[in-house]
Amino acid sequence: MFKRILIANRGEIAVRIARACRELDIETVAVYSDADRESLHVKYADYAYRIGPAPSTQSYLAIDRIIDVCKKSRADAVHPGYGFLAENAAFAQCCKEEGIVFIGPSPQVIDQMGDKVKARQMMKAAGVPVVPGSDGILTSEEDVLKTIESIGYPCMLKAVAGGGGKGLRLVRARREISSAFRGVGSEASSSFGDARLYVEKFIEKPRHIEIQVLADNYGHVIHLYDRECSIQRRHQKVIEESPAPGMDDRTRRRIGRIAIQGARAVGYVGAGTLEFLLDEEQNFYFLEMNTRLQVEHAVTERVVGIDLVKAQIEIAAGGYLPWRQRHITQTGHAIECRIYAEDPEQDFMPCPGKIEGLRLPEGLGLRNDCGVYEGAEVPIYYDPMIAKLITWGENRVEAILRMRRALREYQVRGIKTNISFHQWILRHRRFMSGNVNTGFIDEEYRASNGEEVLPHKEIALASAAIAALHREHEQTLGLLAKGAAEQSRWREQGKRSALRRELPSLSRGWRRS
Repeated sequence: MFKRILIANRGEIAVRIARACRELDIETVAVYSDADRESLHVKYADYAYRIGPAPSTQSYLAIDRIIDVCKKSRADAVHPGYGFLAENAAFAQCCKEEGIVFIGPSPQVIDQMGDKVKARQMMKAAGVPVVPGSDGILTSEEDVLKTIESIGYPCMLKAVAGGGGKGLRLVRARREISSAFRGVGSEASSSFGDARLYVEKFIEKPRHIEIQVLADNYGHVIHLYDRECSIQRRHQKVIEESPAPGMDDRTRRRIGRIAIQGARAVGYVGAGTLEFLLDEEQNFYFLEMNTRLQVEHAVTERVVGIDLVKAQIEIAAGGYLPWRQRHITQTGHAIECRIYAEDPEQDFMPCPGKIEGLRLPEGLGLRNDCGVYEGAEVPIYYDPMIAKLITWGENRVEAILRMRRALREYQVRGIKTNISFHQWILRHRRFMSGNVNTGFIDEEYRASNGEEVLPHKEIALASAAIAALHREHEQTLGLLAKGAAEQSRWREQGKRSALRRELPSLSRGWRRS
């Protein structure tokens, strides 16, 4: 087993990894930028090293600096978490060359799955269903036009190296091709340094389904079932849950088998995720493979009872999976809400600043993966997610009700967050019924807001009074089970106003060969 692991990340995921290491009696090394000097992950680690100024290009993305700290700290291995260098093949290769264990798949697999065109080709060859589209890279508008006209509108133009909702454009008519081609190329070049693109058929009203896989170095591959990740804003997930509601058992079994098939085909090792689009007829198509730990891994951990971070570490240390597929079962239902420092009413604009007060919810069936503390600064330089709130219930209804309660108790003062936005989603009749797709937020939230985001003060005050009067009635299990009528934006804003006034200050055993 490793003696010391360097965590090449920050925020809540760095804290999450450090906690897993402590349970394995492994020392941890944190790295931090100037903006993160007082961050929670720095305080939590056994050792901490500065790696540069605030911009990520000069700190968390600086491969040479992180490798240098690995050597200085005598770290045996490096865990990249998610984001930053987690899917950087060059970083994994550099670790290998320096004799440092990279906790993840091989550089070759990272490179292959990071190239969306190459990934499509490999999965198609392995018998995994893929979305109809171009068989290779398209270099001109003319090539794009020919491809789209051969498969039909609408289509998505996608950056080969895309991710995080960047490098995407929807094309519904010929006149949109030119601007989409330029837009994807420009955005992909600035974000990823790679302007290459391809085309896929656009699936109308798809659901975003993920399958978690685990694989060791000895040919054993299992899946840990599915996650529903359709609640997204700007192509980035906001709420995830497991199991996916509304998926029939036949489809669940088949998509699990297909995911294992795909992971085996690329020689995958470690924890990874195959992402699929599911249409209204329960047909599914490969979207991409994430060669890392997912943000939403906690919901899978909660329903299958396996610590994925510990599993990653054990596999990287030479251990082999102690489970076979027949051992893996789902128990209950888990939901995760990503808590962002952002303003949903201003198109989800990031809201950095100092957290002046913080009170986390507590109780049975709750888990808080938090990367901040009262008095901490949320910097402007990085992703604004500050925490993840996970609830578990014996069924989906219980998990939803528990999440509603937890969100009411979750209090953050000093910065804006999306907590009230989550409360709105958790009460929406479509969400409660499980009838969602990737367009849910655009279709429902923006429509409910209209042009005026903030109502007049008098309306807000009146609404708060009404909300307080009916609050308990609206939270009953009977209303939820029947699919309670969607709250109007008028009433919901009143609840938010009232809430602002009320804020106080604030695994199992492994064997190794």
